[in-house]
Amino acid sequence: MVQGSFKRQVEVGRVVLINYGPDSGKLAVIVDIVDHNRALIDGPTTGVSRQAFPYRRLTLTRFIVKGLPRGAGQTVVKKYLEKNETIANWEKSAWAQKLTVRKVRAGLSDFDRFKVQKFKNQRRHAVAGTVAKATKTA
Repeated sequence: MVQGSFKRQVEVGRVVLINYGPDSGKLAVIVDIVDHNRALIDGPTTGVSRQAFPYRRLTLTRFIVKGLPRGAGQTVVKKYLEKNETIANWEKSAWAQKLTVRKVRAGLSDFDRFKVQKFKNQRRHAVAGTVAKATKTA
């Protein structure tokens, strides 16, 4: 297969992140390709129902479910996801961790944001002091 400049191809078994709609932020797997604008996705472990979804509302991840047959049913998709440990690998990725941090920060109260500000200030002060000592001795 010719890659070109694109690293992630739309293919059966590609794990996608939904970026728009009620299922936004959830993972799904491309089960079949409908046409040049839509793919049939299914997310049995994440709560995404089987549906045709436009590519512009999907973000392709680097994860692929190997050996997934085209048009596979929900139980087959679930079995392949568990066999390949795809969801666990996604949770370990930096992208997923960044999304969880964003979600946690969005849920902070005013006082929690104030405490974060104070902790950052303490950290900055401690780092600046040690850097000053290191430059003074060097």
